[in-house]
Amino acid sequence: MNPGPFFLGWCFLMSFIPTARLCLQCDSVIRNMHEDFISSRTKITVQQQMDLKNIVDHAYVTYQDTSRELSGVIDPTTLYRAQTEYQSEFRRHWQKPNTDSIQSHMTKIVEKGKRILKKHLNIFVEEGLCPNKCGLLFQSVMDCSTCKYTLHTCQSETPPKDCGGQRLEAGETEQVVLDCYLPWHSLVVGKAKYYYFWKQGARNFTVEDRFDVLVVTQDSKIVLNQLSVSEQGVYRCFLLDRHGITLSHMHFILTVIPLPSSSPSSIPTLPSLPSVDFRPVRLHRDTLIITLAVLTVLSLSASLAIILHSGIRVRRETKTREQHDDQRENSQEETSSEDKIHS
Repeated sequence: MNPGPFFLGWCFLMSFIPTARLCLQCDSVIRNMHEDFISSRTKITVQQQMDLKNIVDHAYVTYQDTSRELSGVIDPTTLYRAQTEYQSEFRRHWQKPNTDSIQSHMTKIVEKGKRILKKHLNIFVEEGLCPNKCGLLFQSVMDCSTCKYTLHTCQSETPPKDCGGQRLEAGETEQVVLDCYLPWHSLVVGKAKYYYFWKQGARNFTVEDRFDVLVVTQDSKIVLNQLSVSEQGVYRCFLLDRHGITLSHMHFILTVIPLPSSSPSSIPTLPSLPSVDFRPVRLHRDTLIITLAVLTVLSLSASLAIILHSGIRVRRETKTREQHDDQRENSQEETSSEDKIHS
C-alpha cells in the first residue's frame, strides 16, 4: 500500500475537522452507514479497513470536542435533516468512478458531510436554539458530549416571562378573540395550559392587583361573544407547564364601544287649522224676539200635526175593529141558521 495519498488525505482531514461544530457521532444511522460501508469492502486489505475506521473514529472525537464551541447541542429535527442529506450524498459519492485511493475517497466524503452538517447546525443555533424572544423555555435538545437528550434552559433577557400586551376594541354585541399563542410554545415539553384572568374596567394595573380566574384551557385562544360594556377591562394570559411553572404571560386591554343611543322617532306635524273667532255674537233684541216666535210657531205646528195624525190613526183602527166584529157576528148567525135547517 502506498502511504503517500493516505497521509496527505489524513492531514487534510485533520486540518478541517477542528472548524466543524457538529453532533455527527451521535447519529446512529450515520454510524451504521459508515460501519456497513467499511465491512462491505471485500477488495481492500485489513490495513485499509483499519485506516478507514480510524479516520471515522477520530472524526467522531473531533466532532464532540468542537461541538462544545457552539452550544454543544442539537435538536432532533436538525439532526434528522443533516443525517438524511449526508446519507444521500454519501451513497451518491461512492457510486461515482474515482481513481483516488479508498482512504482519500473517504476523506472527501467526510469533508462534504461536515459541510452539510455544519450548515444545518448553524441554522439551528441562529434560528432554532432558544427561539423565545420572551418568557421561559425548557427546550428538548441532544447533548453532543453525552449523546443524550436533555432540557436546555432558554430564558429571555428582558423582561423575564413578560411577553407584552395588546389593546383591543370591539363594538357592543360583537365578538373578540384573545390569543396569547407564540411560535415557540410548540416546543414546550409536555402538556402546558393557558390560564386566563380578568379585571373589570381596569386600564392601569400591577402584578399585585387581584384578578378573577376566567378559564383554564389547553387552547391558546378564547372567544368572547355578544360583548357588553361591562366586559371591558384587562385580560391576562399565563402559560404554565406540567409542573406549574410560569413560562410566559401577556395581557389584553379590551375596550367595548357601546351601541349608539336610539333617538325617539319624530311625530309628523299636522297642518294648522284656520283660526276661527269663537267669541259670542251679540244679536239685536228684535231679531231675537222674532227668532223665538218663529221657533214657537214651528213647535206648536209640529205638535198639532202629531196630534192630528195620532187621532186619525186611532179612528182608523177603531173602524177596522168594528168591521171585523160585524163580519164575525154575521158569520155566526149564518152558521146557526144552517144548523136549524138541518135539524
